[in-house]
Amino acid sequence: MQRRIVMNYVSILSLQSPHHFSPSLQLEDTKLTTFVLAGGCFWCLDAVYQRTRGVHAVISGYIGGHTSNPDYRQVCSGTSGHAEGVAVIFDPQIVPAEVILDMFFTVHDPTTLNRQGYDVGTQYRSAMFPLDDQQRKQFIAAKDKFASFYTNPIVTTIEESKDFYPAEQIHQDYYSANQDVGYCRVIIDPKLAKVRKYYAQWLNEA
Repeated sequence: MQRRIVMNYVSILSLQSPHHFSPSLQLEDTKLTTFVLAGGCFWCLDAVYQRTRGVHAVISGYIGGHTSNPDYRQVCSGTSGHAEGVAVIFDPQIVPAEVILDMFFTVHDPTTLNRQGYDVGTQYRSAMFPLDDQQRKQFIAAKDKFASFYTNPIVTTIEESKDFYPAEQIHQDYYSANQDVGYCRVIIDPKLAKVRKYYAQWLNEA
């Protein structure tokens, strides 16, 4: 049985402060899979996967750092070592794992080290956090696949899975509540347009 993130995502999303859970526990009798991915500001990946068929939940949070229970300010300072990431909980019988990973490598630039556009710092690094050996192989295969699509080398790291801390409530499904904010219009809208162009059949919207 694959190792899964165990959580009640409804209760987690209702919290007003970061809540800790471990991505290494066993989840019995489920067909859902969880990928933990980081590719710049978590608002961007969240917006994409929130609109993807077969995705049951997307949790924006912090992973890969060296401090406990970090908050947004600490992570943005770059001192906690965490990356902004998302836990994508999906049904692979509806949306293949390959599609989830293809979207990841399409909507962010995996060739820029510790940077996505104007967002600069290790907290914006491109990284993947496998929960078991099978996921590690899937992530490596996806990285190798997309290496031929980019002129520059892919710098995405495949890191040891550490504790994942869901971000504050304001960051959960941020785009849906803030579509008129400048960042959403300038940064996220073009990413969604790109996803609609290449992955329309996998989206819940046109």
